[in-house]
Amino acid sequence: MLHIGCHLSSTKGFAAMGRQALKLQADTFQYFSRNPRGSRAKAMDAADAAALMELLRSNRFAPIVAHAPYTLNLCSNDPEKRAFAAETIADDLSRMELLPGQLYNFHPGSHVGQGIDVGVEQIADGLNAVLKPEQSTTVLLETMAGKGSEVGGRFEELRAILDRVELKDKMGVCLDTCHVSDGGYDIIHSLDDVLRQFDQVIGLRYLRAIHLNDSKNPPGSRKDRHARIGEGSIGTEALVRVASHPLLRGLPFCLETPNELPGYAEEIALMRKKTAEQEERV
Repeated sequence: MLHIGCHLSSTKGFAAMGRQALKLQADTFQYFSRNPRGSRAKAMDAADAAALMELLRSNRFAPIVAHAPYTLNLCSNDPEKRAFAAETIADDLSRMELLPGQLYNFHPGSHVGQGIDVGVEQIADGLNAVLKPEQSTTVLLETMAGKGSEVGGRFEELRAILDRVELKDKMGVCLDTCHVSDGGYDIIHSLDDVLRQFDQVIGLRYLRAIHLNDSKNPPGSRKDRHARIGEGSIGTEALVRVASHPLLRGLPFCLETPNELPGYAEEIALMRKKTAEQEERV
């Protein structure tokens, strides 16, 4: 069964997001943990969070994904910015305990000239400072396109971070189809090989979510610009193979395509139809 959803606005509250997801025929979704370009966080409403948890249980949702702000950088060359990122993540994880068992995704960061090795070490240090044995949330490192000084454009970089994290059972990875294609992994023609490489380097046990996006750029461009399903260089056929792959069955798939809600509804319906057809042929 395909668990698919999209990115929703949290301005009206958690239960409202769940109801919106149901209207879109979704059974997972992603939302920003706070202002994606800033640091402000809306106060958590325990009753609202409990209402969402009941909706998730009663409708058999896959885990949902909270996305950290893009501005956080655990491997900045500025110690104050690194400390701010760690404090923000720690606050988000504390607040997420009102939504037990869900996922928290973040971009590993940019080393801004310090080098990959230093960036990896600083990211791991930041995670070791905020992860707690008692937390129920799994923290996801997102695969990146490798533009500029981004950390996470290669599977080996994510593995190096995981190797240095003490509480590995609190960690996972979110694979973004646009990012890995732009990063040079051939998910169009060699999906099985890419997943085999992921397993060999990181381990499929760490793969906990998928960002399902087409790309406005050719494979290997290292640029990262998302496109609607079927309107980019990856294409519908290849993305259907991702969504219907047996090794990925049961994971939450979240659309981050440039869409309003009607467009997301169309893409969710399209992917459900196409993956069902694909599974019938196998």
